[in-house]
Amino acid sequence: MGHLDGKTALVTGASKGIGYATARGLARDGAFVLVHARNQSSGERALEQLRRDVPDGRFDLVVADVGTLAGTRQLAATVLDRALRLDILVNNVGAMYSDHALTPDGIERTFAINHLSIFLLTHLLLGRMRQSTSARIITIASEAHRGTEIDFDDPGLARTYSAMASLSQSKLANILFTRALAKRLAGSNVRAYCLHPGHVRTDFTRDLRGWLKIFVAIIRFRFISPDEGARTGLYLATAPMPADANGGYFENCAPKEPSDYARDDAVAERLWELSTRMVGLA
Repeated sequence: MGHLDGKTALVTGASKGIGYATARGLARDGAFVLVHARNQSSGERALEQLRRDVPDGRFDLVVADVGTLAGTRQLAATVLDRALRLDILVNNVGAMYSDHALTPDGIERTFAINHLSIFLLTHLLLGRMRQSTSARIITIASEAHRGTEIDFDDPGLARTYSAMASLSQSKLANILFTRALAKRLAGSNVRAYCLHPGHVRTDFTRDLRGWLKIFVAIIRFRFISPDEGARTGLYLATAPMPADANGGYFENCAPKEPSDYARDDAVAERLWELSTRMVGLA
């Protein structure tokens, strides 16, 4: 019997990589885990493997394409239908693209998937999480946030797009979102954290092409395993945490200061307002 017995968790992007390792770890600790996948086939493969890895684990598959606002809303509706409680939300889903492209909602897809889907999904599930005696929202950010700022005039980076620029901005948005969310959760039973998982050997860069894909392939041998990459997220999901850690950024299971810009509350509030409008919550 694990210390998460009776708890329910949702892990987005859980069919592979860090998400898969996180789902497995939570199940080993006793949680009932909702395993999110973008499509049915990848989700079913992951579920079969999870059941082999954790024979006594409890899992359910939820399928949705969070590349669209409608898909994100569908995911939230499915989770609310299947889970009478939600104690842990791991916002792991993410992507990186060489080319600038828009989602059906007219939003640049990196910003849409890496930030806005997380922003919207968390909002839609927050009411259920508030019903828990103690709930945690954990978002996978990155050290890639350093050295960049949010382009409020052009968040889709139509004029200055590159794969790294879009990734960096979206991961900065994850940290700013966590900071603003934690302020709104102050005094409640829900806490929010974000983290850098390390440079992990996953297929996160599968949609890259050209020199950047080659560069990643060359240095990939230095990356850590998905199990190692999931370690800090599992720590934040399960370990006793002091109250002043709410809204914090972590690496290697320890607090870490993000960039000065990522700690700017005025920027965090401005991004919150922009995100609210972009996802239609205003």
